Amino acid sequence: MTAAPAGRLAGRLALITGASRGLGAAAALAFAGEGAHCVLVARTVGALEEMDDKIKALGGQATLVPLDVTDSPGLDRLGAALHERFGRLDVLLANAAVLGTLSPIGHIEPKIFEQVMAVNVTANWRLIRSLDPLLRASDAGRAIFVTSGISRRVVAYWSAYAASKAALDMLVGVYAAEVAHTQVRVNLYNPGPMPTGMRREAFPGEDPATLPPLDAHAEGLIRLALPSCTMNGEWVAGDEALRA
Repeated sequence: MTAAPAGRLAGRLALITGASRGLGAAAALAFAGEGAHCVLVARTVGALEEMDDKIKALGGQATLVPLDVTDSPGLDRLGAALHERFGRLDVLLANAAVLGTLSPIGHIEPKIFEQVMAVNVTANWRLIRSLDPLLRASDAGRAIFVTSGISRRVVAYWSAYAASKAALDMLVGVYAAEVAHTQVRVNLYNPGPMPTGMRREAFPGEDPATLPPLDAHAEGLIRLALPSCTMNGEWVAGDEALRA
């Protein structure tokens, strides 16, 4: 039997949304490798079970939560369940997101625009609403929200996704200001281009081998999750750190 890892996040409880693939999956493996107990949130049971097998192979532990982040009552129940079982949450990595449609603003179907806002903005507000008391119950609650460089640039045809990430940036910035007097620290992380399914949707002709691997972001995310992290309300350019 593999011994549980004793790393920089040993004994910490970390919840990750969009945890079954992409950056969320890479972060889950990194956090588990550093000793965190990971609460994995994603829609697909099979993919979550695969992640569980990988984490167990590292000697880690995970709690699987099959849940669509647009299920607002479900997010409320998640907070209540975590409170009952653990009484706190040490790390939140809000990673789940959708791209929507890249097209002229007037051509976007209302249901697509609403879905982008529901996943990228409203779900994160519901996560804060549900999990903030648990983060405050930790001795060093850390919340990390995944953003995008498009939130700071005007690019034709990216309206829904860009607007959702810009709204997320402001939401998280205000949340960081509100917890500044507590032990909670809240930051945004921009990973830049990654070899993910979402990236392939936006740039179908791009060679994913030309992009930094997903696990290259592990160290940056771990540092934001550590109790020793003092940053709050920062917009962290993870892609720039990789090029440094």
